[in-house]
Amino acid sequence: MPQQPGAHSLEGFSVIGTGIYLRSSRKQCQDTTLPNVILIFGWMGAQLKHLQNYTHAYTKLYPNASQIVVRCNPDIFWTTTGTRQKRLMPVIDALEALHCFPSSSSTQPPPRILTHVFSNGGSLQMTFLGHMLQRKYGSTLNQRFITSSLILDSCPATGSLKTIKLAFNAVIRNPILRVIVLAMMYTMHVVGLGLSLILGKRIMMMENLQIEMWNPRVLPWMGLHTPRLYLFSRKDKLIPWQDVTRHAETAKERGMDARCELFEDSEHVAHIRVEPERYWASVQDIWAAAISKQKVEVSEAA
Repeated sequence: MPQQPGAHSLEGFSVIGTGIYLRSSRKQCQDTTLPNVILIFGWMGAQLKHLQNYTHAYTKLYPNASQIVVRCNPDIFWTTTGTRQKRLMPVIDALEALHCFPSSSSTQPPPRILTHVFSNGGSLQMTFLGHMLQRKYGSTLNQRFITSSLILDSCPATGSLKTIKLAFNAVIRNPILRVIVLAMMYTMHVVGLGLSLILGKRIMMMENLQIEMWNPRVLPWMGLHTPRLYLFSRKDKLIPWQDVTRHAETAKERGMDARCELFEDSEHVAHIRVEPERYWASVQDIWAAAISKQKVEVSEAA
C-alpha cells in the first residue's frame, strides 16, 4: 500500500489514493475501550482544511487510533461503477492492513471501528464501499464481536432540485461549469423521476440512499448492535431536519439504536463551529454506548 506524503494531503496523513488519506498509528491502541480505527467520509467538495478540523480533534481524543479519510468529488453522481470502485480500493487495502477483516490476521483482536459520515456525499461513498466489502467478504465477518459506532452528520435526506442547486453552487465556483453540471443534474433528476413513475421502482439515487442507510449492516462489521448518532440542525438549508428525524425514527422502528442530536443555529456540516463541546461530547457518548453494548454481547456469548 504505497504512501505518498505531499502538499495536497492532510497534516499527518499520507495520500494512498485519489481523495483517500491515511494516518497510520505507530503505537497499537492497548485500551480496548477506545476505537483503534476511525473511518471518515467527507461531504461533497469538502476542502482539506475543513476536514482537518475533525482529524485534529480525533487525534486528540483517540491518539492511538489510525484514521482513514475518504473525500467525495462532485463527479460521484455521474462516474461509472468501475471508476468508483477503483477509487475506493485503497480504502479496502488500508482496512485490511489495519487488520479489520478475518483474512488479515487470525491472531489479531477484533477491531474497534468508529465511522463518521458527512452529508449525502459521504453517505454515498460509504454505501458504495459497503457493497464492495459485502461482495468480497460476504458473511465471513462476524460483526457481533466487532465494536462499532456510526455517526451521521447532516444526513441523510432525499434532496430536491432546490437542494441540488444549493449543493453544487457551493462546490463549483466556475459559473460556466456550474451551469453545465446543474443542467446535467437536473436532467438526471427528471429522467430518474420519470423512469421511477413508469417502472414503479425507486431508481432515484437519493431515495435509494435513504433506503440503504436503513440497512443495519450498511458496512459489514455493523449490525443492530451498532449505535448510530444523527447530528443535524434546524438551520440546515441543504438537509431538512425533518428528513433526518424521519430517517432516525424509522431506524428505531427497525430495531436500531438510533440517537439524535438536533442543533438550532448551525449551518450544513458546521455544527462544531457553533457548539464544539456539545458535538464532541455526543461523539464520545455514542462510542461509550458501543463499548457498553459490546460488553453485553461478549458476556451473553460466554
